[in-house]
Amino acid sequence: MVEAAKSVELTILMPCLNEAETVGACIGKARRFLSQANISGEVLVADNGSTDGSREIAERLGARVVPVADRGYGAALIGGIQAATGHYVIMGDADDSYDFSALMPFIERLRNGADLVMGNRFKGGIAPGAMPLLHRYFGNPVLSWAGRLFFHLDVGDFHCGLRGFNRERVSALHLRTTGMEFASEMVVRAALSDYRIDEVPTTLSKDGRSRPPHLRTWQDGWRHLSFLLIYSPQWLFFFPGLFLLALGVFAAFALLPGAVKVGNVGFDIHTFTVACIAVLVGTQAMSFGAVAFRFATIHKLLPPSRRFSSILTALTLDRLLIGSAILALSGAAGVIWCIVQWASTGFGPLEYSALMRILILSLTAIAIGVQLALTGFLSAIVEIPIR
Repeated sequence: MVEAAKSVELTILMPCLNEAETVGACIGKARRFLSQANISGEVLVADNGSTDGSREIAERLGARVVPVADRGYGAALIGGIQAATGHYVIMGDADDSYDFSALMPFIERLRNGADLVMGNRFKGGIAPGAMPLLHRYFGNPVLSWAGRLFFHLDVGDFHCGLRGFNRERVSALHLRTTGMEFASEMVVRAALSDYRIDEVPTTLSKDGRSRPPHLRTWQDGWRHLSFLLIYSPQWLFFFPGLFLLALGVFAAFALLPGAVKVGNVGFDIHTFTVACIAVLVGTQAMSFGAVAFRFATIHKLLPPSRRFSSILTALTLDRLLIGSAILALSGAAGVIWCIVQWASTGFGPLEYSALMRILILSLTAIAIGVQLALTGFLSAIVEIPIR
């Protein structure tokens, strides 16, 4: 039995939850493919608690069924991958929307050394009614664009459910998400681990179910997007923070001497206040990004970056505290100067605009100093070794 398991080249894996109408057709196509391509393999159904007879149908048609108690698309696939015996795994939904009889392009890329082979439905062809218009022209293109931007991936269809992979290599990623965002996690973690990712055209047909799909457009779309952002702290925190910081510093220094008029629009103390808030929020966002990146690299959620690691290494707790103290003391000096100016008038009326500029700038410096000190301590807590 052990030798037989070792000789299996391919596992065709189908997550299943109440797919009695279509799972049989999918298994039939998969088994015919294995036979016609002369590939040693198995059809594996990861059943996620079906109550409509899907499991019995799958077993009757010769598929191996593994029950997965934890609910969710990702949980079913994780359970299936753990139970698979094939050197390669090709996964696809059991709703008859993917063609399990046309898997040879995936096999060829895998045999040629690819770690992950993605299907591209936009290149292979999407049948009328197979994909909602919102998904086809907005959801999938936007999420795929974000994935390419954040992770430098040359993948045109980030969320295609038909994909093949080297089982040992993907198992080494220790994927953990249990919902629909599992599709994003697999690609992101593979990219961050410098895996070879190829893409082949594949078709998408209208599924054969009479009930609505499990996919929830807005909720699952947000779960995908939030996952992409969480695994890209530079785009979630650092770059937006840098933009706010640069914009705020530019505006604050332009308005520090006094009001500025551009055409018929005047900018004065109120704009100066907004600029200082932008500086504060930008600094805070960048500090969040630094701590998030440090946490992710320590726990091996992200690979180390030479550029960011060298910067974070230089920003020790002691250096951050010294910088924080300088900023906070400078701000305190500015506040004291404002109080002295007020006292010199007998605590009477003041030149509102000029004094408020110094006061707002000083309070911003104090706030940033405190923020950096807290960031330094938080980063030190994150770096505490855990055995």
